[in-house]
Amino acid sequence: MAERDGAERDGTGSGGTGQVVLRLTGVGVEYRTPGGSVAAVSDVSLEVPATGITVLAGPSGSGKSTLLRVLSLVERPTSGGVELRGRGTARLSNRARRALRRREVALVFQHPGDNLVGHLDVGDNLRAAAQASGHDVDVDGLLEQLGLPGTARWKVPALSGGQQQRLAFGCALARRAGVVLADEPTSQLDAASADLVLETLTDLARRGVPVVVASHDPRLIALADVRYELRNGVLAA
Repeated sequence: MAERDGAERDGTGSGGTGQVVLRLTGVGVEYRTPGGSVAAVSDVSLEVPATGITVLAGPSGSGKSTLLRVLSLVERPTSGGVELRGRGTARLSNRARRALRRREVALVFQHPGDNLVGHLDVGDNLRAAAQASGHDVDVDGLLEQLGLPGTARWKVPALSGGQQQRLAFGCALARRAGVVLADEPTSQLDAASADLVLETLTDLARRGVPVVVASHDPRLIALADVRYELRNGVLAA
């Protein structure tokens, strides 16, 4: 089920331009187990508009994280097609997929520490992210925007969980990623830290960065411009 509000939230982008950043067509993912093949997601078709926040909602085990890995080009689907800005990815080599992912996609994991290089300080994490995609970054300016002024020389463990997640999204900005995807970004955080992440997601969308989030957090779901509901690996009718 996709819930949409108004003409600018219908999966076609803003201003009636018809822009879609990601499109899935009939996507299925199966895993082999000793007991046979298990379908994680089945026949999923959806569109992610090039602006706003798209939420993949549903309970644990519904296939949200699997679908997010497919959208982020980390995992190939067993069947169906994935397009990034109108470009089909099925025939791309693993090397080409990695290059495309590095240029266009940023994936933020649910455990804050998994998103950052722990032995680097805050500023160096931002610089490393920018350099990985061939860009420069104004560290102090970006930290000001993130609500983390004066932390450039701090070590990552000195930040709270919410601050670490905020920095992870900052690394996506430093890379100038074309789309940011996040897997349960508030699930490991207390309420105050989760608030920081919600503010950051809202700010990213306000800047025109398309955001895709897999979550069952009601407060995060409430931010959605487009919402897809997953149940047992299929989109709810």
